[in-house]
Amino acid sequence: MYVILGGTGHTGKHITETLLAAGKAVTIVSRDASKAEDLVAKGAKLAVGDLHDTAFLTKTFTGATAVYSLVPPKWDVAHWRTYQVQIATSIALALHSAKVPYVVNLSSMGAHLPEGAGPVSGLFYLEQMLNTIPGLNVLHLRPGYFYQNLYGVLDMIKHMGVIAQPLPADFKFNFVHTSDIAEVAAQRLLALDFTDHSVQYIAGPKDYSFADAAAFISQAAGKDVPFVTSTVEQSVEGMIGAGITAAIAEPYGEFYGSFSSARYLADFDRKTNVIEGQITLEQFVKNEFKYALEGALVG
Repeated sequence: MYVILGGTGHTGKHITETLLAAGKAVTIVSRDASKAEDLVAKGAKLAVGDLHDTAFLTKTFTGATAVYSLVPPKWDVAHWRTYQVQIATSIALALHSAKVPYVVNLSSMGAHLPEGAGPVSGLFYLEQMLNTIPGLNVLHLRPGYFYQNLYGVLDMIKHMGVIAQPLPADFKFNFVHTSDIAEVAAQRLLALDFTDHSVQYIAGPKDYSFADAAAFISQAAGKDVPFVTSTVEQSVEGMIGAGITAAIAEPYGEFYGSFSSARYLADFDRKTNVIEGQITLEQFVKNEFKYALEGALVG
């Protein structure tokens, strides 16, 4: 039996469907039963509960061969790092109590940094907690920047006509589609071919800059949507102005401040320990993002 945290999310849903198609028993954990109806109809079992609830997780994990773990985003917390550590602790305690033998853990590129990388540094602590559990074989997936994060610039495009981020226009980095991340996770869960604790990086087919993304989006929009380099302070102010709390916006400002640094990139090398996905950024914009963009521009 497999347990998938965030089973209705960007990666969890794809993983669940792949495991079900392979004839595996799957339990998905979700806070909202209504979002899981299609997966339940396909044969998944549903466990509705809060990841803070260690007793709930322990009961759900008991008997599992493997768990897919993650710390889901939550945009109304009073302190981002505290939330991450609380969820990480709850997951780790439950895995230990339930004596789960295998975990595939969704982490992030940059999670080798205990401080200085905003929410990504919070994932360092989840990795370390899982690494200390006796008898647990854990594979940490460290993907790059999700293509799907671009949905966050839709309001900016609608109201300002630009894409502004605190990065140099020519800075190229690892973008990746969540489906490609999920496919790696699903295959490793099926194979269970990892021991002790290890790290697997996941990248898209090539590196892109935000200027590249703006060019693809301009083509999809049928008009110029230029990329503009902002400051970290401007980006934090913009997030707060859009309704995101300072408790969330400020750690993301720290993340963007470190994102293009040698320190953040030090542990990533495309030539070693990297699985490359199939979906390009151009394909994502053309086949998926374009429709949300059209809705934003019309609305």
